[in-house]
Amino acid sequence: MDLQINNMQGRIAQSSMLARADKNPFIESNTRSVELIHLKNDCIIPVFSKDMECTIAHHQFIEATNLAANTSFPKLEIQEPNIRASHIIKGRVPTAIGKPVKDLLDEEKTLYYERMMFKIDIPSIKDNVNGNELNLSLGGVRAYNQENLYSKKGYEKFKVFIGFKNLACTNLCVSSDGFVEELRASSIDELKVKVLELLENFNIERQLDILKGMTEYFLTEKEFAKFLGKCRMYNYLTRKEKDSIPNLLLTDGQIGAVTKGYYEDESFSRNIDGTVSLWHLYNLLTGSNKSSYIDSFLSRSVNAHDLVYSLVNSLKNQTYNWFLDN
Repeated sequence: MDLQINNMQGRIAQSSMLARADKNPFIESNTRSVELIHLKNDCIIPVFSKDMECTIAHHQFIEATNLAANTSFPKLEIQEPNIRASHIIKGRVPTAIGKPVKDLLDEEKTLYYERMMFKIDIPSIKDNVNGNELNLSLGGVRAYNQENLYSKKGYEKFKVFIGFKNLACTNLCVSSDGFVEELRASSIDELKVKVLELLENFNIERQLDILKGMTEYFLTEKEFAKFLGKCRMYNYLTRKEKDSIPNLLLTDGQIGAVTKGYYEDESFSRNIDGTVSLWHLYNLLTGSNKSSYIDSFLSRSVNAHDLVYSLVNSLKNQTYNWFLDN
């Protein structure tokens, strides 16, 4: 993979990509669909207060990732980014200080989004798992609330991922192998290089094999009930007890949504005999994760994958798993 970057700033400035809104968004919570041109033209860019240096803007992050995708997959169709944003930070220009809100003109208002997430689909890289078509997706998260904007400019934090999107429900299937929770970069060029490294190291076939392996193992109704009960108990364990078992980041409300889905979900509910495959359980977990805020969404998505993968290994190898055993 060629990691050489030529005139990155110029190429990014010339981009005119627009986001496409999904009827069934990959994340819900309090997010809204926004267009890339809106982020570029209508939003101010936060600065680091001690030196007034600009942060890497949301649209620059998106465009750098898009360029990395085109570098990694030069002959494939790269779809336009689907962008969701939340937590609007509103302001006004200095000349509008003291002016009543109802009299403010559009050009006197400022805004930016504290949190932003996007995904870019590569539809030609796809496979079928248990009747569900998956296609490769990549993207990232930027959350200004995780930056110290009161300091000087240094390395900025980003989250990037590559995984698969389930077209039946738009759930994102992201593993720890395809996720960098804290990518640090001080420039757009450096950001693109690190995104390229993630794309280069991701093993597509291995990830698909893991997802297909989830379809081979099932929980009985009693085992599923035990799993739910243990999930409810998890938050009350001591730190020492948690250290020896798989992690769980989903909330009680999200576990409740999984329970409801077991009975009512059109695609992933229980079988007639009450059993549920681990593939169905995984999608119930990732479906409930859509209610997460942007800054915790990817971590919980990866956690859902790791949790179900631990169940697969326990059933496959007949080994102990706290979430299933007494």
